[in-house]
Amino acid sequence: MTRTIVITGGTNGIGRALARHYVQRGDQVVAVGSSEEGGRRLREEVPGVRFIRADLSSLRQSSDLVERLCTEHPVVDALVLAAFRFNPTRVETEEGFEHTFALYVLNRWLLAEGLRGPLEKAAAPVITNLCGAGQGRAGKGGLIRWDDLQFKDKYRAVAATMQGARASELLGAAYASERTKYVLYNPVFVATGLHEPFGQPLRSLVRVASAVFAQPVAKAVRPIAALIDQPPAEPLTAWKKGKLIDLAVDLNEVRRFEETIRAMAQSVLP
Repeated sequence: MTRTIVITGGTNGIGRALARHYVQRGDQVVAVGSSEEGGRRLREEVPGVRFIRADLSSLRQSSDLVERLCTEHPVVDALVLAAFRFNPTRVETEEGFEHTFALYVLNRWLLAEGLRGPLEKAAAPVITNLCGAGQGRAGKGGLIRWDDLQFKDKYRAVAATMQGARASELLGAAYASERTKYVLYNPVFVATGLHEPFGQPLRSLVRVASAVFAQPVAKAVRPIAALIDQPPAEPLTAWKKGKLIDLAVDLNEVRRFEETIRAMAQSVLP
């Protein structure tokens, strides 16, 4: 049976590889990306894929995307949240949010919530959130900066990224659906052009490290696709490079964070 797979960040890296995999399987794939050029290359490489351009760091564009997807695809079998960009310096969106937080946290919450209806209509629906799952545990540094979520004071790219990873854990716990399974997946170090955002000489160092240590995209995709094809029985699971890991989440923190995110979204969206 043909399924509908929605993939954000679908023009690069793991997202693109998953798009190729499922189109070749005969599924209907909707790949979302921020660049028309990236969409053109994807369509040339993967005939049959459907591309939608959207700036997912924008809540307004993300909301418009949700409305469009709900109208055009009343049933969504899988939502893959893979859009991410590492920002060495602080970037603020037009809506006033720090870019990493907007793309990695606000967008992922909005798409999961907005597509809840179409997902619930599928036979075995699943949300797969590609993130740094497992980094939020004690000693790992993935803490929520409650006093400065937007890193207006002393922005640090790695800290902002790790906060996003922790946020994914909290939002996964908040989603809590018996029908739609929520999978947090940490692929660890994958050869997906991680060197590109950096300036020299760091760019060359990251490029070399990627060539030596990173796993190929094709290898990284296999366990992710397996979880999409056969979602776990539990409402929320976390995986690191194909292995099930434990999560440490406080329900009070989960509720507080979801309320905070919802209030942020409501400050922009009608």
